[in-house]
Amino acid sequence: MSSSELRDRLETSIQQHRDEYVAIAKDIHAHPETGNNEYYASGVLTALLEKHGFAVTLNVVGHETAFYAVKESGKPGPTIAYLAEYDALIDIGHACGHNIIGVTSIAAAIALGETLDSTGGKVVVLGTPAEEGGLRGKGGPNGNVKARFVEHGFLKDVDAALMIHPAGKTRLTGPSLANNHLYFHFYGKPSHAGSSPHKGVNALDALVLLYNGISVLRQQLPDGIRVHGIITNGGQAPNVIPEYASAHYYIRAHTREEVVALEPRIRAIAEGVALATGTTVKIEHQVGPRDFNINHTLNGVLLEEFTVAGEDVELKEKEGLGSTDAGDISHAVPTAHPYIKIGPDELIGHTVAFREAANSVQGYNALVTGAQVLARTGLRLLTDAALLQEAKDEFAGRTATTQAA
Repeated sequence: MSSSELRDRLETSIQQHRDEYVAIAKDIHAHPETGNNEYYASGVLTALLEKHGFAVTLNVVGHETAFYAVKESGKPGPTIAYLAEYDALIDIGHACGHNIIGVTSIAAAIALGETLDSTGGKVVVLGTPAEEGGLRGKGGPNGNVKARFVEHGFLKDVDAALMIHPAGKTRLTGPSLANNHLYFHFYGKPSHAGSSPHKGVNALDALVLLYNGISVLRQQLPDGIRVHGIITNGGQAPNVIPEYASAHYYIRAHTREEVVALEPRIRAIAEGVALATGTTVKIEHQVGPRDFNINHTLNGVLLEEFTVAGEDVELKEKEGLGSTDAGDISHAVPTAHPYIKIGPDELIGHTVAFREAANSVQGYNALVTGAQVLARTGLRLLTDAALLQEAKDEFAGRTATTQAA
């Protein structure tokens, strides 16, 4: 089949199954599940993949709701991976549009899989739960499950990885922040806060000093570094001196190295306030996502495909950065993580407005357009050896530079 015929086949596949894809995305939106609890979404998505000829392995990389799906041609050729996310936020539901992300990636994979007889190679889908975070002991609240896929070798034979994230504007892959977590546990001594406060040791006082100490430190940090947290336990009753208090903090920066370098200064504040208040402190550490290794070759292909699809691509750099564990994938293979418009320009993630946009006509139209863009990008990488090599050469060069630094 010619290149144009293969592209037409992608379009036909996605349009043929459009109603099915939209119905599944709506269904997942109506059944929001937090990280590592996505049993319903995982089941719906894997059933869809199996229906379309993918071999699915459940419960991979130590996560019950993670999966690996593959469709092989039996012929030599590249391997293109699509990243599927499907977790929701606590209390607010699908306010980051993961109901769209998972189905978009799978729709693209199904369409591309139907061309494998002509192209060779294979298509895989990585079902990656808990991007927004999960239960501790099940990948950690840092949402770093994609790193487990890297560690378990699921990216070893992958040539490129692709996904699209809903947003207020259509954009190419941009930077994201590396992110580590610190958990502080202060231990004191209880006492009656009214009659015998002098006999207690106030763990909450230590935690308040930690909070204020970190706030002071923030004034002296370079641009781009973020430290922010919450008090997770401040005591049980106002008439009891708190014997235990705790907090959870994020450290974000442009590189993992900057995050690691800052951590001892924050630990020192905690140890200092423990000494000053007579409490003891236990500090737990968890590694979060890496920064994103942007592949400009893939961005160039996506710009072309977005333009063909009629999307107005915002090329100005995005203000304000978050973190994503897709960054870990981007340091393993050439990876694209662009964005597609599902609502007004000013739409902000993790809000009720975003949740409603993720269940709108515009949102589901974006699902279909995104699937087309991802499928066409995958097809070009499967069939244009020079283009794929350019993306891999860029990746190797940037990775080597990062490692040298």
